[in-house]
Parts: sequence; structure tokens; C-alpha cells
Amino acid sequence: MIRYLQYLKSCAGCVLRGGRNYYLWMGGLFVLTFLGGISWYHHIADGLGITNMSNQVSWGIGIANFVYFVGVAASVALLIVPAYIYRIEEFKAVVVLAEIIAVISVVMCLSFIISDLGRPDRLLHLSPGLGVINLPSSHLAWDVMVFSVQLVLSLYIPAYLLYKRYLGQAPNLAFVLPPVMLSMLWAVIIHTVTAFLLSALKSRDFWNTGLLAPRFLVSAAVSGPAIILLCFAAINRYGGMRIADRVFDYLAHVLRVMLPVNLFLLGCEVFTELHSGTAVTESARYLFFGLGEHTLLPKFIWTAIVFDVVALVILLVPRWRQQPRLLYASCALLVFSIWVEKGMGLVLPGFTPSPLGEVVEYVPNASEIVLTIGILAAGALLFTAAAKVTIAVQTGRLRLQEGDA
Repeated sequence: MIRYLQYLKSCAGCVLRGGRNYYLWMGGLFVLTFLGGISWYHHIADGLGITNMSNQVSWGIGIANFVYFVGVAASVALLIVPAYIYRIEEFKAVVVLAEIIAVISVVMCLSFIISDLGRPDRLLHLSPGLGVINLPSSHLAWDVMVFSVQLVLSLYIPAYLLYKRYLGQAPNLAFVLPPVMLSMLWAVIIHTVTAFLLSALKSRDFWNTGLLAPRFLVSAAVSGPAIILLCFAAINRYGGMRIADRVFDYLAHVLRVMLPVNLFLLGCEVFTELHSGTAVTESARYLFFGLGEHTLLPKFIWTAIVFDVVALVILLVPRWRQQPRLLYASCALLVFSIWVEKGMGLVLPGFTPSPLGEVVEYVPNASEIVLTIGILAAGALLFTAAAKVTIAVQTGRLRLQEGDA
């Protein structure tokens, strides 16, 4: 117990120490998080009526971000395979950082959900023992359950590995491999259940497709590696830890394989939705071509598709993808394009038109945007702190001293 308290004290000291640029970065993120907290307070005090959500469009940018970051959390399994199935040492050195990205993604997902409830105490209705969770009939209850397991797994794996490294001890594989293997399976389950949550809503024809779960998984295998690659690039430059080129090559290879599959599935959806020309395809028409004067989403979705194609060309041309700046630029394009496809390009068209045929175009207002930026900043702040400790432990700069034991 004394050693564990010393470990926590050392971690806190590591987070609080840094140079000028580190303090400016963390201070800026804290300010953005604080402003997001103020916006959330107004949502709680005044109700969601101050947002641009309505009876017709009851899910906004918060749920769009929730759907997106579920995929980021699930994509970490792509690094677990080479690290623990093929036992490649270069990947074992970074899998803890990837797991931290998964933890932060789950935390942000929960933050977006809680902020979208209007009042956080409503979450108690889904808490076992305090509310009625309605298993197995409620799809939302299943989502809560799989998220809870994912959060525990994502917290346990890096926490255990880092603590053992801090002590200078080899981790017990009996305590590592079972949760690691389970987390690989859970990465598929968590995103599939989220997809089923949407596709089970019978009044929303746009989501009633058997391709929704496969599209979720494939797009997660694009957005997740793109974000992880950018995070690793930043760590390589500013974090004081050298990440092997083999890791970057592997992530780029995953993108080269999964991005064409994602575009193929998107094309299948577009053909199926638009070719029939029936009334139930109005949501797809709104997304790609607009309905009357409502033409906001087509600008975003076509921009996202262009970004996908540009990123794919960069990734497929060896001479271009081997240039770090072009590789990072393609990843940045994919981070945005998949967010459009999977967030606002999926959630918002599902509500337009409404089951009564009403066309109400949703645009997040300043309060919603500030809250979103605040949650993203909080996630970046937590990741920076956790990554700083992880790098210090992994590189041996943070170790249990003999006098501390």
C-alpha cells in the first residue's frame, strides 16, 4: 500500500512538472475545459431548450461525437493484435499509450452522453440498484453495460502494466492476457451494440440497414488509426519517447486497407438508398443533395468524400506516404471526414424528415459548440497528463527508488 501511494505521488509530481510550452498547453486546455463547464452549467440550469435541438431533431452534435469516439475506443484492438498475438516488441512499447487513448475516448463518450441528458441525475435511471435498467429488453441498457465493461478493461490494462513497470517487475501474464483478449472481443461488441441501438429505432428508416454495424467497425478502423498515428507523431516530436517506424508503417497499412472498404460500404449505402426513389429515401437525399432550401449537410458530406479520396491517393502512392507531412495530412483529413460520415452525416439525416414529414435543419449553436470544445479539451488534457506519466515510466525516468520502498 505504501509503495502504491508513493507511485501515485510520483505520477502527480510528473504531471505537475514541465517546461514553459507544457504549462502553456495544459493551461490553454484547462481554460477551454472551464468554458465548456460553464456552458454545461447553463444546459443544466436552463434546460436543453437553450440548444438548437428540438422535438424534431432531439440528438445533436453531442450524440454525433459519441458515435464517433466509440469507434476510436474500439480501434485500439488493432494494436493489441501485433503486440500480444504476434508478440512484436515495438508494439508492446506503445500499446499502453493506445489503451490510454481508448480510456480517454470512453470518458469523452460518457461525457457527451451525460451532457446530452440535460440533467446528469437522469443517469441514475440506468444505474443497477438505483434505477430500472430493463435488461434484456432495452438496447440502451445493453449499451450502458458494454460501456461499463469497456471502461473497466481500458483502465485496468494500462494501470496494471505501468505499475509493474514502475516497480521494475515483469507483469504476470495471467493478469494481462485474459483482459487483453477480452478487450479485443469487446472492441467489436461495443461498436456493434451502438450500431444496433440506432438501427433498432423503427421510425428512423435511414438507420434501418444491416450494413450499419459493419460500417461502424470499418470506419472505426480508419478514424482510430488516424488519430493514434497523429498522437504518436506528436509524442515522437515532443514527448521524449521514440516510437518505432514499424508502428507508423503498420498504422498506415491499416488505413490503406480499410479506407477503400469504408468507401465501398458507403457507396453500397448510397446506391441502395437513392436508387429505389421511395419516400423512405428522403433522409439520404437530404444528406447528399439537400431538400429544398435545406442544403447544409451536402456541403459537409461531399467535402468528407473528397477528403477520403485525397487521403487514399496519398496512402496508395509509396513516394507520398513515406513523406511524414503528407502522411500526417492524410490522417488529419480522415479524422475530419470520418467524423462527418459517422457523426453529423449519420445522426442528423436520421431525424430529417421527421416521421410526420417535417424538415427541420439542425445547426449547433454557440453554447453547444463551446461545450463540445470543452469536452474535447478535457480529453486532450487527460491524455497529455496520462501520456506524460506513461512515457516517464516506459523510458525508466519514473521508477521506484530503493529508499522509497
